[in-house]
Amino acid sequence: MSLVGSAALYRSPELYSLKDDNDSSGLSTSSLYSYTSDSYDPKYFLDSPSSSDVIGNPFQSPSSQHTSLVESTHNSYQFDYASELESPRDVDYDEDKLRLKLQELEKALLDDNGAAMEIDSDCFDSPKESSSSDSNLSSTTSSKDMVISGPLSLKHMLLECAAVVHSGDFKRASSMINVLRQHVSIQGDPSERIAAYLVEALVARMAMSGKGLYRALKCKEAPSSDRLSAMQVLFEVCPCFRFGFMAANGSILEAFRGEKRVHIVDFDVNQGSQYYTLLQTLAKTPGDRPHVRLTGVDDPESVQRPVGGLAIIGQRLELLAKQLKLSFEFKAVPAETALVSPSALGCRPGEALVVNFAFLLHHLPDESVSTVNLRDQLLRMIKGLKPKLVTVVEQDVNTNTSPFPQRFAEAYSYYSAVFESLDATLARDSQDRMNVEKHCLARDIINVVACEGEERIERYEVAGKWRSRMTMAGFTACGISRDVRGEIEKLIQQYSDRYKVNEEKGALHFGWEEKTLIVSSAWR
Repeated sequence: MSLVGSAALYRSPELYSLKDDNDSSGLSTSSLYSYTSDSYDPKYFLDSPSSSDVIGNPFQSPSSQHTSLVESTHNSYQFDYASELESPRDVDYDEDKLRLKLQELEKALLDDNGAAMEIDSDCFDSPKESSSSDSNLSSTTSSKDMVISGPLSLKHMLLECAAVVHSGDFKRASSMINVLRQHVSIQGDPSERIAAYLVEALVARMAMSGKGLYRALKCKEAPSSDRLSAMQVLFEVCPCFRFGFMAANGSILEAFRGEKRVHIVDFDVNQGSQYYTLLQTLAKTPGDRPHVRLTGVDDPESVQRPVGGLAIIGQRLELLAKQLKLSFEFKAVPAETALVSPSALGCRPGEALVVNFAFLLHHLPDESVSTVNLRDQLLRMIKGLKPKLVTVVEQDVNTNTSPFPQRFAEAYSYYSAVFESLDATLARDSQDRMNVEKHCLARDIINVVACEGEERIERYEVAGKWRSRMTMAGFTACGISRDVRGEIEKLIQQYSDRYKVNEEKGALHFGWEEKTLIVSSAWR
């Protein structure tokens, strides 16, 4: 989800292949990429972070559901939806064209009459088809012959369509997509909603517009209340995300015991919501409380930069700490995440060092993307600082090294569970739910399905892979305490008994029914 990352790491004039890392088929596109941190809203620090307290009602009313995605996200970045990119080296996004294409996408998802937006198959002809067009046309399944009945059939056709796209048979894929669009809706049941976003992700993959769409859905403008509210609602109504942060905070607070001074380094402070909660909890802790120093990496591409960067968030956290009578200081380090030097973090003798990686590491390219392997490089650098504790919170799904067909299937399984879990806490016609899915989940799906090479930023890994990386970097698992787990188990049942929390090799796995969604772990 997205949750944040750096842009400059991925810029390169080289061409990358729009194919999975383990297959030779696919398309070519540019590796130029722009990725930004999430926005923030000062009111978050003044109100309780619950869905009922989210800044009035910043979401669109049901009567305005057809407002342009561009308008609803206050987004000035659009994308090139068709194959109009003449040079993948030098992409020039025409704002008028991109806005039109983005509106066409929304129309396809929110058509009043349920009509499918037809795809011009000629736009997606692949080189393979030019040499054997007759055979391809004869093998193309007529849309009239395709019948979808029920979630299982919808899933089957989605997976089949993904395989057809992967094979390069775009004429057949476009016919299948036209049929799928008649059976999906972002206002329907979970299977219809996830299918709606996956269908458009497949179209973006064929059109090589995944990077542009990803940028459009993740705005670079100054923070908007819509953007933050959607994130707040996601963390509140999907406990797997909320309790992932809570487990990390529990381990951090336990590391405070017996310490007079603690230095927390966070490479993704974001809006500071995790520390808003941590400071409140610390203030209620009996006994002596340590001086806390928080260092946040302020990436140059951060959306906070135009409005003051992390310094603004730091000021609000310091104000909160003062109100809570806590000894606290904040420092923002202006640097790219993977290029931060140990000296820039300002570690001091006599301080217990705690490093927090919450939904951050998966954004760093690893050995499957670059020989530099910034992911493991950062972990080794942190190990060299001898931290007392390192916390890791990540989504439990492999969108990193899986070949495209398997990656698509995993994305379907993972996000289907997320969409189903939202139905347990938000009404089907809830505008909050629609905004959560549109702003917080759709962009991740687009990136996972439509992008390859350095343009694919949402490179999640399963718990076992993270465990191997941490171990190879020299860390030892220290587990999440029973007290923390006990508190979370009590709270998670307030949402739905279909939410689960299990412990595996010291890490807490949060999931929906049998599907693990988030894993929190602690290391030293």
